[in-house]
Amino acid sequence: METEEITRTVRGISHHVLVAGPTDGVPVLLVHGNCSSAAYWQPLIRQLPATLRVVAPDLRGYGRTQPAPVDARRGLRDFSDDLAALLDEPALFGGPAARPVVVGHSLGGGVAMSLLVDRPDRVAGLLLESPVSPYGYGGTRDLDGTPTTPDFAGTGAGTANADFVERLAAGDRSADAPTSPRSVLRASYVADPASLGADEDLLLETVLSTVVGPDNYPGDAVDSPHWPGVAAGDRGVLNALAPRHFRLADQLPAVPDKPPVTWVRGDADVIVSDTALMDLAYLGSLGLVPGWPGERDCPPQPMVGQTRAVLERYAAAGGSYREVVYPGCGHSPHIERTGRFVADLLALTTLAGG
Repeated sequence: METEEITRTVRGISHHVLVAGPTDGVPVLLVHGNCSSAAYWQPLIRQLPATLRVVAPDLRGYGRTQPAPVDARRGLRDFSDDLAALLDEPALFGGPAARPVVVGHSLGGGVAMSLLVDRPDRVAGLLLESPVSPYGYGGTRDLDGTPTTPDFAGTGAGTANADFVERLAAGDRSADAPTSPRSVLRASYVADPASLGADEDLLLETVLSTVVGPDNYPGDAVDSPHWPGVAAGDRGVLNALAPRHFRLADQLPAVPDKPPVTWVRGDADVIVSDTALMDLAYLGSLGLVPGWPGERDCPPQPMVGQTRAVLERYAAAGGSYREVVYPGCGHSPHIERTGRFVADLLALTTLAGG
């Protein structure tokens, strides 16, 4: 499908939105992840059938949506509240009663979870692609999300690589350093950089569209008396992802109207995994962050195990979920295994009644 661009203002913010397909098609809402934008979905949208109505907004602080601050104290609800308001725009899905299948990638998976918790009446099905754990990112030790320290040290904006942030703000398009946005895209967003193909520059531009600063990416950091000396502040994206502010593990199974959930992940993902290369506890265990206090006091976060445990509780409470693992695939299955991802999405739309 070919996309067109529209702009809609909700909650005082002008949102840039990609749309494709007829307004009376089966509704699908695509929610992009961190350091990307709606255009990160383009390789997928091209392969989707014209029976769907696809809507992909740029979240606040990304792409061409008007910059607006992220209140991390609300977890990811600044984003999910924006989406809920967009769902009421008739130009997007043809009417205010639309109930789409919501597809969330990475951070967008957490946003989709937040939307389901707060507005289950607006979600027909949930496809979580490499999602952040329902216990947030970093700072927890077990399948119950127990904090490693009282202040969830080792999470939030202070964990971001300073050179990457500087290069991101400068719009660096080179591959001169492992911390350049292009190098990070190649090494972390996918398992095989060849899978980016001719779309590499397009996808790089989505990364570079990120608004950098204390109100957006990465946010503001605070000092901690615990290793590694930083904890989550109250502003910006990485703090909104921190378990101090984002914890939906108890709320998801309690949703009264439980749509079907498909969880898609790659077994070579280095961003969201039980051995994530952005989890300082795991990096510490590799000797890459000095002073790691050891496995007993600060184990790596079991992100995959946590998500599975919460979805098992969701199923036990009357819902249903399916876990799909793509071998040899990294953090972006919809780019690395587009055909298979399309099939899994269409299966979910059928299951959801589309």
